[in-house]
Amino acid sequence: MNTLRAYDINIVGLDNKRHEYDFTSGDAFFAALEQDLIEKGTIHTHVVLEKSETMIRLDFHITGTVEQTCDRSLDEYEEPVDTQQIMLLKFGDHNEELSDEIELIERSTATINVARYIFEFISLSLPMKRLHPRFRDEDENEADDEQNGKVIYRSDAEINDEDDQSAIDPRWAALRKLSDN
Repeated sequence: MNTLRAYDINIVGLDNKRHEYDFTSGDAFFAALEQDLIEKGTIHTHVVLEKSETMIRLDFHITGTVEQTCDRSLDEYEEPVDTQQIMLLKFGDHNEELSDEIELIERSTATINVARYIFEFISLSLPMKRLHPRFRDEDENEADDEQNGKVIYRSDAEINDEDDQSAIDPRWAALRKLSDN
C-alpha cells in the first residue's frame, strides 16, 4: 500500500482555487492495486483540482500504454491509453458514491487518494475486445464488407446446395426455357 501513498492529495490546507498535480504510474502501481485486469504499463496522469466551499472537481488527463493479452492469439501487446475524465467530490456529512462521476465525502476528510480513480478511468478506456493491432485491420475490413453486402466466406457445400436447389426447382427451369428463346 505504500506505493499508493504517492497518490494522496492533502486537501485540508488547500486554498479555494485551482491546483495541478502530475503522477507517473508503472508496474508497481498496478501490482499494488491487487487486480488482474492490468499487470504492466506506463501511465502519465495530469490532475487539475479545483477546490471550492462546497466541492472539489478533479479533471484527469491520462495517457500512456498498458500491456494486454490478445483474446485471439494470446500474444501480449501495448494498448494505448488516452482519456479525459471528471470526478466531483461534494462535501457532506458522510461518505457515499452518488454516481460514477459524483461522490460525497465528509468535510473532515484530510486527504484524498486518486489511485483508485486513475485505475478505474484506465479500465474504462480499454476496449472490451482485446485484439492485437495486427488483427484489428482484418476485423474492420470484414465489417466493411458485411455492411456493403459482400459475402466473405462461402463453403463449397453452400455453393453446391445452391446449384442443386436451382436445378430441382421447376420455376427456375421454366424461366430458363424462356431465356433460351
